[in-house]
Amino acid sequence: MLLGTVLVLLVFSGAGTASAHAALRGSDPEDGSVLKSAPRHISLTFTESVGLLDDSFRVIDPDNQRLEPADVQHAPDRSDTVRATLPPKLTKGTYVVAWRVVSADSHPISGAFTFSVGAPSPTPPAIDTGPVEDPATAGLYNIARYLAYLAVALLLGTAVFVTVCRPPDPRPLRRPLWAALWTLLGATIALLVLRAPYESGVGPASAFDASGLERTVTTRPGAMLLLRLALLPLAAFFLVRLPRRAEWSRPWLAAGAALSVGLALTWAGAEHASAGIQVPVAMTSAVLHVLAMAVWLGGLAALLLTLYRSSAAPPDMVARFSRLAFTSVTVLVVTGVYQSWRGLGSLDALTGTSYGRLLTAKLAAVILLLTAASMSRQWTARLASADVAADVASDVEDVASEVESAAVVRERVSERVPEPVGGPPGSAGPSGAVREGATEGATEETGDGAGEGTGEGPGKGTGEGPGEGTVGPSHPAAEPAAQSAPEDSAPEDPRRRGLRRAVLAEVGVGVVVLVLSTVLSGTLPGRAAAEVEQSAQAAQSGGVQTASVTTIPFDTGTPGGYGKAQITLIPGTSAGDYSVEAVVYGPDGGLSSVPELRLSFTLPSQKIGPLNANLTDKGGYWATDALTLPIAGDWTMKVTVRISEIDQASETKKVRLGG
Repeated sequence: MLLGTVLVLLVFSGAGTASAHAALRGSDPEDGSVLKSAPRHISLTFTESVGLLDDSFRVIDPDNQRLEPADVQHAPDRSDTVRATLPPKLTKGTYVVAWRVVSADSHPISGAFTFSVGAPSPTPPAIDTGPVEDPATAGLYNIARYLAYLAVALLLGTAVFVTVCRPPDPRPLRRPLWAALWTLLGATIALLVLRAPYESGVGPASAFDASGLERTVTTRPGAMLLLRLALLPLAAFFLVRLPRRAEWSRPWLAAGAALSVGLALTWAGAEHASAGIQVPVAMTSAVLHVLAMAVWLGGLAALLLTLYRSSAAPPDMVARFSRLAFTSVTVLVVTGVYQSWRGLGSLDALTGTSYGRLLTAKLAAVILLLTAASMSRQWTARLASADVAADVASDVEDVASEVESAAVVRERVSERVPEPVGGPPGSAGPSGAVREGATEGATEETGDGAGEGTGEGPGKGTGEGPGEGTVGPSHPAAEPAAQSAPEDSAPEDPRRRGLRRAVLAEVGVGVVVLVLSTVLSGTLPGRAAAEVEQSAQAAQSGGVQTASVTTIPFDTGTPGGYGKAQITLIPGTSAGDYSVEAVVYGPDGGLSSVPELRLSFTLPSQKIGPLNANLTDKGGYWATDALTLPIAGDWTMKVTVRISEIDQASETKKVRLGG
């Protein structure tokens, strides 16, 4: 019930834009830039390596017509940069570039930016980034991801539990083992066929498209899924032999360990460990993290099932799992600290990014999990000590019972056999007859002391050794056995009940940790988010500022003497240097030629200005390359438009520049 609720919440709460581990660091041309001449290429740089799709670039011209870029590929020796060649002779106006790529951790990302040639269009084309994701495809894909994580944890954890902890009866664990194997197989097939529509943002109806499957198997995530499918038959072979072997030889154990590492590698090789900094170390850490998670959480589920199904859980089995769980937790802590440092990059990202907040929630859940594990270890120690004491008491009781039974038999025999009175046994006479009858009667009542016999009626007894037996129920020696007969009605040991509850709590919190880990694997890391923020700050303060476009309406008060002026400020290579391009639109919204256009800037807070821009008529638009505004701040821009010899209008507007 807990797992189903969590899955439903995750599927329906994750219907928005998918997070991923790659982010756009910059583009050339810059977003919003105005270029004097048409560029030949466009390029995008990301925070990590990305993969291309068939439709990774879509370019829309000022007339809302789609252009087909050529040679879409990675830049030479740069897996994090993609570029495309634009058609020649682009017309003036604003262009929209919509892009969609797949990050190295297998998540698709998309976006769009604009640039203008000559001057911005009066009405820029609509920005269409294409489908972000299809809700049905994304929901099915995420369900398959969660089920795959849970299945591999149950599969590997239960197998290790059976091999290392050696439960007295492993048969109840066969069903969860095979259920985990079939679930992992089904989830992997679903991920493989849904991969192409998930990347393209289309519906699940295209899941079996041949071209999509062909593209999927050539990517790294697709190759990892194929490797997982190839390893599952080997896992099935091990499951067939697992319950039949009490002890495994070293070659078999080595083969099982290699199979487990291979399965864990199919996750590490397809997700964020395969990209970014320190990839070899990150891959090793990710494999160990997945294995430790599986051994701990899957083993917990196996232990819980064993405690519920088995009438007696051997303390040595519980103690072996306790040591195994401690080792797994140690590995999880070490690898988790490294992965957190690699993903965060700084402590500020712990509270300032979605990745950091999710990681904080996971750490809180892990602390709860460790608390539950500590309780389980305490109950394990109590159960072990209680069983040792019970074994000692049972041994003492058995010895005392044997001694008491022997004493009772000797006393009974001595009562039935009197001391011999004259003559040897068997001699003639009344005394001899009495002795033979007494001896024969005692033998019939107690059974053969040297043999092994049973008696079902009153007066008959059992003997299992020399001089040992029990008489009828009227004898005091039969009372302890009669009193201990209703053994099944005894109350359950509170230590076993406490251990079972602690393990159940541990499993419940473990499922939450596993789900948080799955969500965390699809979230932009704090390190990448910090890189994007730094790039944005640099774009605001340094030489990668974007262009500022300001539209100012004007009205001369004469018929047809109104319109608007559009001023574009393009940052130069040096701080404070700008190029200016200005156009005037008439009452009909079309470009209008005016005899004069003046532009000046004033910074009242610093008492600077007015500074004249000295615009020059370029034939259809006005421009200058020599405007210097040395201080960042809120500048007042004044535009004077003269439409005739006597008609003109002046308007002002504040613009923030340089910060």
